Amino acid sequence: MLDIKFIRENPKAVQKGAEAKNVIVDVKKLLKLDAAKRELQAQSEKTRALQKELSAAVPKAKPDEKKKLLADSSKLKAEFLALDERLKAVDAELMIEMLKIPNMPASDVKIGKDESGNEVAMLSGTRPQFDFKPKDALTLGEALDIIDVDRASKVSGSRFGYLKGAGVLLEFAIVRYALDILAKEGFVPVIPPVMVGEKAMRAMGYLDRSADEVYHFAADNLYLVGTSEQSVGPMHMDEVFEAQELPKRYVAFSTCFRREAGSYGKDTRGILRVHQFDKLEMVSFVLPENGDAEHKLLSELEQKMMKGLGLHFHVLNICSGDLGDPAARKYDIEAWIPSEDKFRETHSTSTTTDWQARRLNVRYKRSVAGKTEHGYVHMLNGTAFAIGRTIVAILENYQQADGSVKIPEVLIPYCGFDRITKQDS
Repeated sequence: MLDIKFIRENPKAVQKGAEAKNVIVDVKKLLKLDAAKRELQAQSEKTRALQKELSAAVPKAKPDEKKKLLADSSKLKAEFLALDERLKAVDAELMIEMLKIPNMPASDVKIGKDESGNEVAMLSGTRPQFDFKPKDALTLGEALDIIDVDRASKVSGSRFGYLKGAGVLLEFAIVRYALDILAKEGFVPVIPPVMVGEKAMRAMGYLDRSADEVYHFAADNLYLVGTSEQSVGPMHMDEVFEAQELPKRYVAFSTCFRREAGSYGKDTRGILRVHQFDKLEMVSFVLPENGDAEHKLLSELEQKMMKGLGLHFHVLNICSGDLGDPAARKYDIEAWIPSEDKFRETHSTSTTTDWQARRLNVRYKRSVAGKTEHGYVHMLNGTAFAIGRTIVAILENYQQADGSVKIPEVLIPYCGFDRITKQDS
C-alpha cells in the first residue's frame, strides 16, 4: 500500500505508475474519499469534544440548567455516533481503493507493456555442446526412474509428479548447498506454514489481482502459499524492529502450490510448470535506505549459486508491464534449456519497498538527533532455488550420451555420488 500522503501530493505520478503496470485505478475517486474521510474526522472530533464539554458541565450546573445541558449533550452524542458510522463506511470504501493501487515502478525500471520489454542485463557461462541430440528432462528422468508423472497423474491429475531415488537426493543436495552459502550472509533457515489466513495473504498483495492463482480452502478461509514469502513476510506483522536488528534475513524451504490458471496448454510435459513444487526463498527486512543495496545482494547471491552449478544463464531487468502489484523492481534469472533451445525462468528477486510493510504494519524505530524516528521497513524477496526447475536445468545441461547425468561438482559432496545412472536410481 502506498502512503496516502504521497498519493495526495503525487496523484498524477501514482496514476502513471499504475498505468505503467497495466493496472486500472481511479486516483481521483480515492482522493475524494480521502477528503471526505478527513472532513468527517474533523466533524466527529469537534462534535465529540463539544459533547464531552457539556457532559463535564452537568455536575456543576444549576438544577434549571442541567436539563438543557443533558438534552444538548444527548443530541451531540447522537450526532457523533451518526458521524462515526459514516466515517467507518467512508474509511472502508477508501481502504478498498487504497488496496487497488499497486506499488510504483522504481525510477530505474524500464516502461514496457509486457515481457517483450524485458532486457538482458548479464549473460553467464556458455551453452553446452553435445555430440548427440539432447533429450528433454522428462525423457531423461523417466529413463533414470527418478521422475514419474504418469503415476502422479493417476493419483492427483495433470501437472503433478513423483520425484524418486537419486532425484530426491539431488533435491536435498541443492537445498544444503544453498543453505550453506546463505548462512554466511546471515540468512536464518525457516520451514514456514504452507497455509496462511486471508489477512496475511491479502496484506502481501496476492489477492487483489492474483486470486485465481491461489488455492483457497473456503471452509477454513486458508490459502496455500504459492511462494514462501507469502508466509514469511507476515511473520513480523504488527511488529516494530529496533534499527540495530536490521537487516533481518530468512531463507525458507517449503512446498508451494499454484493453480496455473490460464496456462493450460503451456509446458504440460514434465515438472517445469506444475501445481506443486518445492522452493527455497530469501526474504529480507531492511531499513529504507538499504533497500536497493539489499536487492543487489539478493540478485548477486542468486547468480553466485547458479554459477556454482556451472549453468548457462542470463539475468533480466523486468519492465514495468511485467511487474506484479507488490514489486517496485524485479530481476529474473533464466537458465538455458537445451531441449527447448531457449532460456527458462528459474529465479526472480523483487523489492517491494514499503508497500507490503505498510499493509502488514511492519515498522522500525531508531534514535535520530535525540528523537525517536518511526517508519516502515523495506521488504524484499528472492528465489534461492525453484528446485524442480533447477533439476530440469541440471538434467538437461549435464546429460551424457549414455543417458546418465553428471552431478555438478559443488553438489557431489552433498549427493554422495557424481552421476545419476539407472542403477543409482
